[in-house]
Amino acid sequence: MENTIVVLWGDHGWKLGEHNGWGKQTNYEIDTRVPLIISGNNVNGKGKTSKALTELVDIYPTLCDVTGFEVPKHLHGTSLKPLLENPEASVKDAAYSQFLLGRYGPKALRGIERMGYTVRTDQYRYVEWYEWKPESKTRGDFITSELFDHEIDAQENINIANNSENKVVIAQMAKVLNKGFNN
Repeated sequence: MENTIVVLWGDHGWKLGEHNGWGKQTNYEIDTRVPLIISGNNVNGKGKTSKALTELVDIYPTLCDVTGFEVPKHLHGTSLKPLLENPEASVKDAAYSQFLLGRYGPKALRGIERMGYTVRTDQYRYVEWYEWKPESKTRGDFITSELFDHEIDAQENINIANNSENKVVIAQMAKVLNKGFNN
């Protein structure tokens, strides 16, 4: 057991009626925020929590780093070892996720597939929705965007993407989103 590391994670958040939904059906924080617990003799920071941005692609690089193996360069994730040593640290500026809407949910909306690409920073969540082409598995025409400011709306109830004063923020977040999905 001295060389054992246990990792516990979930594949989606837990929504119980928020945003008129059940389960994972969106790119909202309540759906994308997942539990992640890393424990073992080689792991510092036992019993500590961190509010840092992380992604599930960070698990493998973290395990390599904590066990002394070289982290392969082709991986998309980032080692979370600095967070295990100092939960106040930061290892990345953004976290990404996507969700395909239209296969489930209300019958009236099934069959109209849309892909939502989202980026979460410390302050904002930005989402771009596109038509989805299932045959080619590519995105089609742009539909709309969403912007939520977590400093004033942590539950993401007010989409501020259409507020003209947010044009600069939207342009910046769109650039971060595209960088993350084009790597």
